Amino acid sequence: MGTPNDHVPLAEQVEELLATGGPLPIVAAGDPVLRRGTEPFDGQLEPALLARFVEALRITMRAAPGVGLAAPQVGVALRIAVIEDPAPVPEEVRLTRGRVPQPFRVLVNPSYEPVGARRVAFFEGCLSVPGYQAVVARPAEVRLTGQDEHGRALDEVFTGWPARIVQHETDHLDGTLYLDRAEPRSLSSHQAVAEHWSQPTAERAARALGFELP
Repeated sequence: MGTPNDHVPLAEQVEELLATGGPLPIVAAGDPVLRRGTEPFDGQLEPALLARFVEALRITMRAAPGVGLAAPQVGVALRIAVIEDPAPVPEEVRLTRGRVPQPFRVLVNPSYEPVGARRVAFFEGCLSVPGYQAVVARPAEVRLTGQDEHGRALDEVFTGWPARIVQHETDHLDGTLYLDRAEPRSLSSHQAVAEHWSQPTAERAARALGFELP
């Protein structure tokens, strides 16, 4: 379900969406709302409605389950995303990918820039592209700026898997899907990843499927 009417105020769209109760429907690739970018948040939702919307994003992300969710993924073209990663992974994966637990956080009007030139590539998936994963090379470290849901300034450096999460979710707010940055030859079903490419790195997949890593 995308945005039902571009001329309906965002507050009305959100109220209508929240009236359904429970986890929100997640928009799939092909819906224009995922491609046209978002409107910076500037008070379009009054504080109580913003809090309800953020809670709905959290419920939806956890139910999916996922480690991040951007407003366009529920049909709302507003520059807001949430992230949370309990990171219940084996120690080898934690060390190789830098996947450490991230508490629930709200990103309002986020943007990022690389810190350094190092890039790393791992399989990545998306709730809006169900059933598939692909290898994406991304900066290993980024500086994220923006605000939280209370308007407090955010200026933080993320590394490892948390850096990947904030890049993925911020990209959604710019109309970019992870597939736009992926190695096309790496595209694999969840089943294929589980059967063949569950190693901590993507090196074996790169050799077998014929693509290069940074």
